[in-house]
Amino acid sequence: MLQFFRSRSATAKDDLLSGLTVALALVPEAIAFAFVAGVSPIIGLYSAFFIGLITAVFGGRPGMISGATGAMAVVVVSLVAIHGIEYLFPTVILCGIIQAAIGMARLGKLIRLVPHPVMLGFVNGLAIVIFLAQFGSFQTLDRTAGKLTLLSGMPLAVMLGLVALTMGIIWLLPKVTKAFPASLVAILSVTLLSVGINQVNRGQVSGDSGGTKTENLVATVGDMLRTKAEAVAIEKQRLAMAAELDVTLVNANLENIADSDPMDLPADQASAPMVIELSQSAMDEVAASASISGGLPEPFFWKYTLPPLTFHTLWIIFPFALTLAGVGLIESLMTLTLIDEITETRGRGNKECIGQGAANILCGLFGGMGGCAMIGQSLINVNSGGRGRLSGITAAVCLLLFILFLSPWIEQIPMAALVGVMFMVVIGTFEWASLKMFRRMPTSDTLVMILVAGYTVIMHDLASAVIIGVIVSALVFAWKHAMHLGADVQFNEFGSKIYQLHGPLFFASVSSFKDLFDPAADPDDVVIDFYYTRVYDQSALEAINGLAEKYDALGKRLHLKHLSNECRSLLDRAGDFVEVNVSEDPHYHVATDRLG
Repeated sequence: MLQFFRSRSATAKDDLLSGLTVALALVPEAIAFAFVAGVSPIIGLYSAFFIGLITAVFGGRPGMISGATGAMAVVVVSLVAIHGIEYLFPTVILCGIIQAAIGMARLGKLIRLVPHPVMLGFVNGLAIVIFLAQFGSFQTLDRTAGKLTLLSGMPLAVMLGLVALTMGIIWLLPKVTKAFPASLVAILSVTLLSVGINQVNRGQVSGDSGGTKTENLVATVGDMLRTKAEAVAIEKQRLAMAAELDVTLVNANLENIADSDPMDLPADQASAPMVIELSQSAMDEVAASASISGGLPEPFFWKYTLPPLTFHTLWIIFPFALTLAGVGLIESLMTLTLIDEITETRGRGNKECIGQGAANILCGLFGGMGGCAMIGQSLINVNSGGRGRLSGITAAVCLLLFILFLSPWIEQIPMAALVGVMFMVVIGTFEWASLKMFRRMPTSDTLVMILVAGYTVIMHDLASAVIIGVIVSALVFAWKHAMHLGADVQFNEFGSKIYQLHGPLFFASVSSFKDLFDPAADPDDVVIDFYYTRVYDQSALEAINGLAEKYDALGKRLHLKHLSNECRSLLDRAGDFVEVNVSEDPHYHVATDRLG
């Protein structure tokens, strides 16, 4: 990885300034993910506050930033659409309970099972996802077509110029001074410049022939809010009009419709776009959604109707809660591992699980959409010097202050500044050295890395990508080690045939194990020496049992020698399959008949 994330000691000043930088970057992310989940932007902001604050105080990784995330939003969107927002909050609470229980059961250590190629694929795929996600900020609303379109002309040129300026400041400022986080200086500098540009050009910017029109030459966070809210409102009204049109057609005279020729419609009517004028109620909804201003969060049951506390409700929310818990913990623990590697320190996975669970419980109680660790914002924090818990606490508190008091100022921040910061995060996140490792890495590891990265980019599902990578790596490992089982054969002075096994005996190597023996041709006394091997699972036990039955049917005896305590424990648990006794010879453990 590039030396973008420099090693530095934690200081209160760095944590405070880094936390402020992260808070500025959290605003558009939380809002965007709220739109994805189908809830109000203020819910996304409240979620980021609660998740960020609780995990910063009680989590297992100082310096890691948590908040409302896209992975969680994708899970809850169908729940909100089908059952209503009232079911969202109990689901988030149950998700938190599951996560806390996993932490208390000390299952966070399972993250150690993630191989390094999976980690490389995860990091590289994540960098590409963050990079592609920034292009959403290069969109504006074409009101004639009623949809989002890419910027063009002067607005696009100015946007690109400010993005490049932001990246240049972040790259050059540390070479001059490290007194202030480069990302914060870049955001503030570009914000002042964009305010001046918009003041000079206000009301003079018009779009192309497509009908696009923007108020500001430089799009700001406030513009992004209004654009997203208006696009959502137009889509809702379009769906409502389409449903009303369907009802009208159904109630029409079917015979007249059958006699008419749809090709008789004038060409201009057939192809003209449907211009949608928003109703007053829709405009009011857009105005309410186009600001980050709000009051203190309140318990959800004060504003929403509680769903019935029945088994049926639990049956509805439990699958969503379980999925949320799994997705949140996988992303959080993977982020924890990444921050550990960057900072060369060690986080506590189980404590992080408990912290995430407590955060989601409180978030659900106060009407939030849930969340987990945010990799992009965590990397911004680390790069800006945030190392302690104070950085995460500062980010959460500043976010709440933005909502309560500073919304008009925060809405003036240009999206170009935030995009530039995230582009620098992409450069620092991508494991460039992995491109040079292809020739030196085993082919299987290279394929796993590409698989995880590709799945992350295509599906935007980080948790599933990690799970798939771990499964494929485990299968590759099992296949390779299944080929390593062999035996050295010799005879002792008593005429016994001794098989000296080498390699692991488990489900994948059972077939090779069986092929090593020839019961019909072997002498009456056979010894299997496990000094260089181990019995790992039930498949191995059944293979030993089947082999013992073959020798017993031929009137021959089978001895097991040098079994480890772990192997003895597994064999003792075999119950109905294998009986293990100590033979008269003190050096041997004898496998005899199956228990009846």
